[in-house]
Amino acid sequence: MATSAPRLLLACALLAGIAVAQRVVTVQSGPLIRTEGSHVTIWCNVSGYKEGVEQDFEWSMYLPSVADREIRIVSTAQQNYAYAVYSQRVNNKEIYVERLTLDSAVLHITKVQAKDQGLFECYTPNTDGRYLGSYSARTNLTIIADSLMASAPAQTLSKVEGDTLQLTCEVSRTTVQHTHLSVGWYLRSPEDPLAPPLELVTLSRDFVLRSGGPYRQRMAAGDLRLDKTSATAYRLTIHKLQPVDQGLLYCQATEWIQDPDDSWFAMTRKQSDKTQLRIQPTDRDFSIQVSTERRSFTAGEPLELRCTIEAQNVPERFFSVSWVFSSSPVAVVGPGAVPVLGPEYVAREAAGQMTVRKESASVHLLKLQHLRPSDSGKYICRVTEREKTPTGDFIDRSKRSRNVQITVSSLQSNITVNMTSSTSDVLEGDVIQLTCSVQTTTGPLSVVWYWTDKDAKETPQEVATVERDGAVLHSPNYKERASYGDIRVEKVQGSYFTLSIYNSLPGDEGQYSCAATEWLQTGSELEINWEKIGEKSDAKKISVKTVESSFVVSASSRTPYITFGDSFDLLCLVKPRHNPRVPTSVTWRFKPASSEEEEEAAQGNGFKELVTFTREGTLQWGEQLLGLGTRTTVDRSHSNTNFRLSVTKAGRREAGKYQCTAVLWRRNYDNSWSRVANRTSNLLGISVVQPESKLRVQKTNQSQVHLEDSRVRMNCSITSQSSADSQHAVLWYVRRASGSETDELLLRIERSGAFEYGAYADEERLRRRVQAERLSQRLYTLTLNRAESSDSGTYYCLVEEWLSDPDGAWYRVAREASGFTQVLVRQPEIRLQVEEQESNITIPESGSIRLGCSIPSQSSRESRFSVSWYVERSDGEYDDAQPGEEGRQRECVFSIGHDAVFGNGNCNPRDESGPSSRLQFERQTSDQYSLTIQGARPSDAGRYYCHVEEWLLNPRNAWYRLATNNSGFTFVNVLAQAGSSVHSVVCSNESLFYFVFFYPFPIFGILLIALLLVRFKSRNSNKSQEGKNGAPLLWIKEPHLSYSPTCLDPPALSLHPGSVD
Repeated sequence: MATSAPRLLLACALLAGIAVAQRVVTVQSGPLIRTEGSHVTIWCNVSGYKEGVEQDFEWSMYLPSVADREIRIVSTAQQNYAYAVYSQRVNNKEIYVERLTLDSAVLHITKVQAKDQGLFECYTPNTDGRYLGSYSARTNLTIIADSLMASAPAQTLSKVEGDTLQLTCEVSRTTVQHTHLSVGWYLRSPEDPLAPPLELVTLSRDFVLRSGGPYRQRMAAGDLRLDKTSATAYRLTIHKLQPVDQGLLYCQATEWIQDPDDSWFAMTRKQSDKTQLRIQPTDRDFSIQVSTERRSFTAGEPLELRCTIEAQNVPERFFSVSWVFSSSPVAVVGPGAVPVLGPEYVAREAAGQMTVRKESASVHLLKLQHLRPSDSGKYICRVTEREKTPTGDFIDRSKRSRNVQITVSSLQSNITVNMTSSTSDVLEGDVIQLTCSVQTTTGPLSVVWYWTDKDAKETPQEVATVERDGAVLHSPNYKERASYGDIRVEKVQGSYFTLSIYNSLPGDEGQYSCAATEWLQTGSELEINWEKIGEKSDAKKISVKTVESSFVVSASSRTPYITFGDSFDLLCLVKPRHNPRVPTSVTWRFKPASSEEEEEAAQGNGFKELVTFTREGTLQWGEQLLGLGTRTTVDRSHSNTNFRLSVTKAGRREAGKYQCTAVLWRRNYDNSWSRVANRTSNLLGISVVQPESKLRVQKTNQSQVHLEDSRVRMNCSITSQSSADSQHAVLWYVRRASGSETDELLLRIERSGAFEYGAYADEERLRRRVQAERLSQRLYTLTLNRAESSDSGTYYCLVEEWLSDPDGAWYRVAREASGFTQVLVRQPEIRLQVEEQESNITIPESGSIRLGCSIPSQSSRESRFSVSWYVERSDGEYDDAQPGEEGRQRECVFSIGHDAVFGNGNCNPRDESGPSSRLQFERQTSDQYSLTIQGARPSDAGRYYCHVEEWLLNPRNAWYRLATNNSGFTFVNVLAQAGSSVHSVVCSNESLFYFVFFYPFPIFGILLIALLLVRFKSRNSNKSQEGKNGAPLLWIKEPHLSYSPTCLDPPALSLHPGSVD
């Protein structure tokens, strides 16, 4: 404890010293979010320095992309402190530093740009002589786009003092950051444009509503309002406009953001377009005008007088209106619009013959029903305004209108009656519409409707009566029809009466008349009497045409021939037009074209009902359905005259004859139905045929040559087809190369992909070797594996195109054959060669005879050989005979078959194989064979050769002989034992005998002739050919005869280089 106390005191002292002398630079806390183009300020303070010394400030920034690279902006100490990127803006005073105190300054960026975003640093150079503390501080500045918008239409408005004004301002923003808006309306005086605007009302960023000083009282009274009507709309409302409200009105929106130090900063402000408001002061004077349509009336007519007050701002003022007739008060209407009637008019108003009301703020009405002659006189409108003075007193100002003279004459009947009809010819079931127009009437009317025949020979029958009070009475003859609504009598307007006869019948034809009677009310209110003052009538003839006479039905079609899958429309036209009271039921009938159904139809007419349009307008499907009922649609026109039957994706089932029948019905007034007429249309024949084929198959002829046991591939290409939904069946045919005219079916590929082999495939055992593939929708291949020579022939494919009709049944559209492919399968080319060099062998008796057989060339690597040795012994007469020819005795020495079985070749050896056999066979390689005959005997002499047969395995695994060939001769001489003489040796060998006794003579003859010719030529040119010493240049020596080492070889005559000098 004793040692730690001094240390603690020392640490406290050091900390106290540091706290006193430490320098601290503070900058406005960030991040600061500002909008592009706004004025940005960032303050910077310094403390902890030696007092009394002015501090300098140097501003720099660091871009986010290069955080370690300083970019200098502006300094209070150095003039050219800024880097080039900011130097121009600093020189233009767009960026500057405002010094507030000795140790406080503010950086101003008057119009911030997006590239100014980054980390800003405020650095203060040291002024104390020593460094202690911090000398810089940083804050982050983020620049966002200015999305604030304030819009209001630019307009000019003219208002009257006391009116109401409403203006709307649209304010919106798309800022991602959390910001607040304040919206305010301002008024700028037109007299002084430089004067600051006057604040009317503002909705602050805290959603607090405040107003400017002069408008506080008006906002408290409710005459000034600011309402937010939607997310972006702010509406200004000013009630009771005053002249001081005149000027330029606009709204200003401010977007605020809260900085990290909890202070609010106005990032951007926007003003809307201005509205020019003009206010016209009110005039307190007013005028009165009384108006009426006319001034002369007949007793019983109504009178309307209107008193109009012409003044400004009438609804805001208090007027009382008094009606006066001939100095007698009629009624008084106060500001509350409650009338007070004069004594003489109370009963009249109670009887509904008088009306006094306020139609609008400035128009008052006086209406008298059923004028009397006593109502003639002068009518006056007097208006009084009560106004409150500034002292609080009320004063009245009154004005009266000019006199309006009204004349009411006694009633005289002058009515006229005119009856009209829309048409004089009516179709049965239509409406008979008669209108009776009564003109120039004053009193109530009663109207009676009559009917009689066309010639007016019968007594008119009363149809209906319209009483004075509008009550309708039907006569007994028409009362029942009227109860069902077929007879209707109405009073359309005051002087128009109508008679409507619905569901007209042929018996309604005749002459109709309208008799109008005018009445006048007489007597007192307690006892009312009616007096007939006039009567007039008018008549009109009406003809009713029966619908049966014009009832016609016809059928038509534009497409009598269609292809599978197409659509067709059938139209049934019914005339006349549809009448709801005389409706028509239409039925479509169908007779199929198929033979089976025609046989069934033989029992009847064969037509079956498809669909019926009932008279109620509903559909009723029949027993026959086209296209399973899913591809048949029916409709009718609004007039019910065209009935259409539409069939889509037609197939065989839709082919046949169509017919429509129509039945005309009449609806009676008691809602029962009567059948009027029946009509049948013409027949429509519809033929549904197959579509035209567009099937095309590749027609190119080809030739292919293949070796046995190879793969033969043939293509069948479809170049075009009738439809994308087409399916194909492919049949492969072959015509044998042997010249058969019959094309054999090899294989059939159904459209479903199933395979079916033809009889030819079974006959030629092709099932295992034939392969059919479908490479694509239009490409088929046929492959013959391990082809045989019997497969040679002409191949082609026959393509059948199939389509599905709308009923789901498949039908064949077309067939087309491809081009021919000539296929030749041949055996391998014969290349068998056997060594043909001849040789001579002379051996002593009991020696070994070695016979070789070399095969230097073969047709195939898979070949196998059957080798046989033959010996031919001459009978002395035909020495030059070829092997096997007559004159020589050929004997089989040895044979081995291609299956490596001895004696299985093409001959049977005389010597049997076994331990005692003298024959030894050897096969060194596949093409080298040798036969050794041991213990040679003189009888073994002769010429030997080997006979080679080349065998191959065909695709059916059967061996066949491809080629044969013989080798050259090997002449074998066997020397007898010691008892033999030269003569016997020479004579025993045929070749040796010819060589010794026959060949030398022609050779010596040729040499002799050559010597004589040379000698003869040398004499003729002896002189010219002598040398310097007289010796000839050419020397002739004897021919050199060379003999074989043995006497068995024939002598050979040869000329050597030294024979002729």
